[in-house]
Amino acid sequence: MSPEAAYRSDKKPLRFPDPEVLANAFLHSESRRVDKSGCISFMGKKYEVGLSFIGCKVNVVYDPADISELTIEYEGHAPWKAHELVIGEHAGKRPELPEHLQAQKADSSRLLGAAEQKNHERRERQAPA
Repeated sequence: MSPEAAYRSDKKPLRFPDPEVLANAFLHSESRRVDKSGCISFMGKKYEVGLSFIGCKVNVVYDPADISELTIEYEGHAPWKAHELVIGEHAGKRPELPEHLQAQKADSSRLLGAAEQKNHERRERQAPA
């Protein structure tokens, strides 16, 4: 039996993969660290990732034929698209820093606590008049 005859005599229906799954199978992936401006450098170009990922290591999924749009993946977040950073004449309003990077209110001071303890020890050592 020839291969063509075997192919035509097969009763199972052909299964075609989903185009998105097939396209994702041939993408490349690299990891990059997000700098203090919320951007990554990829192939000599800057891409804005977001201020909430400053200092984090993200995975960059890309098609080598078209790097105008990258897919950024970070654990615990849904993948999102990043476009090449374009710096125009006018700068937009800077977004607020995430909570974990803002100044934190102090509940107590270790320095004042130690000074208070020393003062308490001195009062105990002084002889009553």
